[in-house]
Amino acid sequence: MNHHWKITPPAPGKSPEPVRITQNNSANEQLLYFTSTSLWSDDSHLVFLGDSTGHPNLFVRNLHSGEERQLTDNTGGFLKSYVYFDGQPYRGLGKASPSLHAPSGTLYYIQGREIRKVDAGGKITILARYPEGQMTAFTHVSADGKRLCVPTTDARALDGDRLLAGKPDYDIDQRVREEGLSSYLHVYDTTSGEELVCEKVPKAWITHVQFAPHNSDLILYNHEWSSDKGIRRMWLFDGARHIRLRTEGGNRSRLDWICHEMWERDGSAIIYHGGFDQGSSLIGRVHADGSGLVEIPLPDGFKRYGHFTVGKPGQLVTDGYYEEAGDKATGCGDWISLLKVDWDRRTGEWIPLCRNSSSWTSQDAHPHPILDHGLKQAYFTSDKDGKRAVYRVAV
Repeated sequence: MNHHWKITPPAPGKSPEPVRITQNNSANEQLLYFTSTSLWSDDSHLVFLGDSTGHPNLFVRNLHSGEERQLTDNTGGFLKSYVYFDGQPYRGLGKASPSLHAPSGTLYYIQGREIRKVDAGGKITILARYPEGQMTAFTHVSADGKRLCVPTTDARALDGDRLLAGKPDYDIDQRVREEGLSSYLHVYDTTSGEELVCEKVPKAWITHVQFAPHNSDLILYNHEWSSDKGIRRMWLFDGARHIRLRTEGGNRSRLDWICHEMWERDGSAIIYHGGFDQGSSLIGRVHADGSGLVEIPLPDGFKRYGHFTVGKPGQLVTDGYYEEAGDKATGCGDWISLLKVDWDRRTGEWIPLCRNSSSWTSQDAHPHPILDHGLKQAYFTSDKDGKRAVYRVAV
């Protein structure tokens, strides 16, 4: 089904080499999870996770001078949470938790059971503590910097306080539904730490949350690894209702695979990707009220797992799907690509930029590309030289 796409690969031998940004060759260093930017609004500073202290901590790097500062003081390893199942219950830094408010440079994260913020000057404040008997996942700060959403799930979903060697050996979504477990959308005031919302969502395992860019009353969230992922993955909470964004019907099936939903930067719609049941891969777009759903099949053979991140409307960057001879045989994407999408015409241009060459052997080695605020550079993580580091390539 290549008629949807114009593919513009680099000329032979002309693929640009990405520039390495973080410079500690003896440490692993990586971007924050891609639902948060890792860059200040003026693109002058990069925030990243690193283990140079022997424990995961957060750092900021001045991209002009190269000066780096440690922002957090963790000495307790990493926290058990989604997707770091082998962490320590209620102890250590939540590697999934950092979320950056780009205009102020304030970073929010979880340390043990404490919800903390650290400002651009390095001042750490404890805002709140999430409830006992619950475990966390990816957080999100609102665009105005006034609210922080922390999703939690009853700890039984992740086998409670038991130390795990990796992902649990049972179906987590099935346990949540059969045992009547719940997830919770906790919303905190980022100044006072007051809990503004605690919304219980029964029989749901929520791991991703995102405020709408221009309306902090709208929270996009997911049901993780659900059995009917085609129609139960994407949800919106508007303060009163829980709205399912993709329903079964037409060429849509509960057995389709849908993943990594994300707001457009202007809040006009939500984009996502996945695959049709026994069919091609896809990228999709839907408005917050469930209308205007568009799904575009990707070219035949584009099956490599990856992620999509938004630029301006109609512009995406991805680490998946595209492949060429010589790519690593990981089943995951070996390229960073730019996409220009015409949602109305259901067509687009696919522009491979460079190989990411990451191993994808762990969550931390996922490239998770993001675009800078000026839409001039794509940043991504790769362990192509052994240790993880942050790289960038011009778009």
